[in-house]
Amino acid sequence: QVQLVESGGGSVQAGGTLTLSCAASGYVFGAYCMGWFRQAPGQQREGVAAIASGGGTTYAESVKGRFTISRGNAKNTPYLQMNNLKPEDTAIYYCARRWSSGCWADLRPSQYNVWGQGTQVTVSS
Repeated sequence: QVQLVESGGGSVQAGGTLTLSCAASGYVFGAYCMGWFRQAPGQQREGVAAIASGGGTTYAESVKGRFTISRGNAKNTPYLQMNNLKPEDTAIYYCARRWSSGCWADLRPSQYNVWGQGTQVTVSS
């Protein structure tokens, strides 16, 4: 059974740092593009970052220079390091698997077909 479980969310002050993890199981994680998404109350889910099986990365403009997506040493856990957090980063963050090995700079949620349950990130000013 394919499963994604996020962890690492929490509450921080503006300017702080959090690192999210996504434990993937039930498939060969390294063969797929993996993405991080977020959804704030009353807003649509949006793509934050993605990493292809080959290691290429894609970021939303709003997080470039502050967030870094990576794969763990075991390559079965994608991470999202979030630096210099802002109140507008407050949302539920989701890990997701795309249907392909490449990401093609595509952060549309509709192109990802396996999702975790999400982890809350709250940034206070």
